[in-house]
Amino acid sequence: MDCIFCAIIKKQIPADVVFENDRIAAFRDTNPQAPVHILIVPKKHITSLDTIDDADQAVLGEIQIVARDIARRERIAEIGYRLVVNCGIAAGQTVRHVHYHLLGGRKLLWPPG
Repeated sequence: MDCIFCAIIKKQIPADVVFENDRIAAFRDTNPQAPVHILIVPKKHITSLDTIDDADQAVLGEIQIVARDIARRERIAEIGYRLVVNCGIAAGQTVRHVHYHLLGGRKLLWPPG
């Protein structure tokens, strides 16, 4: 499996990691779309939200808490932030490992794209 996020998790590719525990890793996006753009990923390789199973519920829920905590540390919680997950090519998922984009630090427009 050639997955860039799995390689980052295994420390085979360097990343600016802002959070890590035994289930989740979070690191700054190398092509940021906002002043704060952090990717939050489960360490278990899950291809997309469309392929999750009931056993993934706990880690995906924990990602929400991690996103909240990172937003507070990055000082974007008070002004607002966006948490986005793309599912499939047409939605813009370019890496086939489920991941959440935490975006903030500027006014985010709607609709997004």
